Amino acid sequence: MRRYLFFVNQPYSYSILRPLQEEILRRGDEAAWFVAGCSTAPLRSDERRLGSVKEVMEYNADATFVPGDWVPYFFPGIKVEVFHGMARNKRGHSSEDESDHYRIRGWFDLYCTHAMKDTEKFRELAAQYQHFGVAHTGWPKLDPLLSQPGEGKRKRSENELPVVFYASTFSRSVTSAPDLVEKIGELSRNGRWKFIVTLHPKMDPAVVDQYRRLSGDNLRFVESDEDLLPLLPQADVMLCDTSSIMFEFMFLDRPVVTFRTKMPGPYLIDVHEVEDVESALEEAVQYPDTLMQETRALCDQLHSFRDGRSSGRVLDAVEDFLINKRGELKRKPLNLLRKLKVRRRLRKELARMAPESSG
Repeated sequence: MRRYLFFVNQPYSYSILRPLQEEILRRGDEAAWFVAGCSTAPLRSDERRLGSVKEVMEYNADATFVPGDWVPYFFPGIKVEVFHGMARNKRGHSSEDESDHYRIRGWFDLYCTHAMKDTEKFRELAAQYQHFGVAHTGWPKLDPLLSQPGEGKRKRSENELPVVFYASTFSRSVTSAPDLVEKIGELSRNGRWKFIVTLHPKMDPAVVDQYRRLSGDNLRFVESDEDLLPLLPQADVMLCDTSSIMFEFMFLDRPVVTFRTKMPGPYLIDVHEVEDVESALEEAVQYPDTLMQETRALCDQLHSFRDGRSSGRVLDAVEDFLINKRGELKRKPLNLLRKLKVRRRLRKELARMAPESSG
């Protein structure tokens, strides 16, 4: 029996890791969660939480799955990067290869990649560094979406309003939330649209409050620690900026409108002026043929699999690594300064969570 640990540092990690947990339990193995840096409220009563580093060491997992970019290096078992999003250049670097997605920090033993392009890039890096492996598995988070029958255009009754899912990232250089709050409020009140709205967990609390106050008959505000995947199929179109959730939505075969995105392309309708948002939504909700063809082509580039079985491939890759490949790699770099920073960060995160844990 294998034991697996989920390391959670952001609320979005829950929906990424739960498909893995389902497959682990289906195989008769064990799974546990260690949360540092965000709320444990999303954990269900039937999910095992390890509340201290001591419990983690005693649990002695064979592998720890990480959707983020850091993990306590001293935790038992191999460290497996499953990523918090798909490989896209979100920060406007000169090339996608220079994006944070490909930064090797020396924490991980195995990278589980999503498509051929990112797999090839990580394999080049693996040949260079020689202290980690790469497996082309797909992304567990998409399993619930891709295991369902093809979605496509949502069926609406004749008088039903189209639904817009609005999501925004937090970085000041790319977020649209401050610019669009008045427009989204206006559109939710004009009787032509309904909205589902969510914001990144690191969003400025003042901006979050502005959107919460917009809640009404035609606007539902969703907290950042809620599972968004079941809500995506309820929308006809997404309004976004540079948040990677836009790509998840595209796998429903539905259109995306962006506001001043850093990732422009023919697979979305991008606008630069607030007054152009509604006309762009009106165009998108018609599902233009060219736009949808480009959307499908992008999805093929981002994720190789459509069978909803990526979690199984991740676990198979971990098993193969543990049995056949672990001893073939060089030791990871000492990373003394980074290790010190990780220990400090972990202590800080756990101290911040102490009131919640004790409550």
